[in-house]
Amino acid sequence: MNRSGKYVLQMGRYKAFVPSLLPPNPPIKIEGELKKLLEDAKLLLARFDGIGYAIPNDDLFISMYVRKEALLSAQIEGTQASLEDVFEFEKGIEFKNVNDVEEVINYIKAMKYGLKKLKDFPMSLRLMKELHAILLKGVRGTEKTPGEFKRKQNWIGPAGCTLKDATFVPPSPHDTIIAMNDLESYMYQKSELPKLVDCALIHYQFETIHPFLDGNGRLGRLLITFYLYWKGILSKPLLYLSYYLKKNRQEYYDRLEMVRKTGDYEQWVKFFLKGVIETSQSGINDAKEILQLRKIDLNRLVEKKVSSSYAAIFLDRLFYMPCVNTKDVQHYFDISYPAASSLITTFESLGILKEITGKKRGKQFVYKKYLDILAEGTEPL
Repeated sequence: MNRSGKYVLQMGRYKAFVPSLLPPNPPIKIEGELKKLLEDAKLLLARFDGIGYAIPNDDLFISMYVRKEALLSAQIEGTQASLEDVFEFEKGIEFKNVNDVEEVINYIKAMKYGLKKLKDFPMSLRLMKELHAILLKGVRGTEKTPGEFKRKQNWIGPAGCTLKDATFVPPSPHDTIIAMNDLESYMYQKSELPKLVDCALIHYQFETIHPFLDGNGRLGRLLITFYLYWKGILSKPLLYLSYYLKKNRQEYYDRLEMVRKTGDYEQWVKFFLKGVIETSQSGINDAKEILQLRKIDLNRLVEKKVSSSYAAIFLDRLFYMPCVNTKDVQHYFDISYPAASSLITTFESLGILKEITGKKRGKQFVYKKYLDILAEGTEPL
């Protein structure tokens, strides 16, 4: 047994890892590099959280960020989909990889459901199960008891590997129930550790317990944002680490495993805090670019003396739904088809919208400059 737990021999003659209780003993040493990373992470996260107030419609900005996070998190699990696929699916446009996009849509639904619940209820095992059921509804893993903790042993390893060849075997179903109850208790108790450190520990513990037969990675990444939002570290649900974890996927897995093998929590917390720093800085840069883009395009409408009274409102609408057609505009503003077509034509002539189908009928347009900002890092693995 080391600081992080021990392997326990099971009836099937294999060993499963049972994690130690949180917080670690001996306690986490917040000194040197870790202390500096924690200070930087708190500062940048506060700046990023505050920048939402500078955005004209922060709900729309958050909505777009949720879509990006959902896509990136699903891509870590092998989903082959793009950001444009997500928008097209939401508009009812048919395409081939619909199953992959449905996983992304489920993630968006789980995110919205969880944030709504956390306004009135605390984090709990019940909420985790409800979120898990949403994540797996009608997609890969739907046959693996969505919304219920595992009733048989699971394991982690290369595709097709057996329990005998597994890279890591998490706790047995019996030990999982105990470990998850302990994790819930830890989230409720008053901790002496900084909340960002607690968040790193809770994410590690959840992924190590691996309480569900499938979908643990997606739910574990959701819990990062939910925990910080619940604890008041985030006033808006803006921090999503999936791009950082996708980009450093192997190191992410290796560092989780290093805790199990050596009990070195500190190296994992450092990795996690670096992710908070990088993600916060990236989010700040994105927000600045979006604000600058909006300013430039608003000025363009003024300079070209666009007469439509809907022009400025339409521009802001594009930050929420950057993939549109004439009928969308017609229905949104309750105007005639020719008036909607004229508005789109004006935006296209100004270089704000770009036609993407090449068709004469059923044309679709995208706010490409905006999508380019959002789409960084969203190429499928």
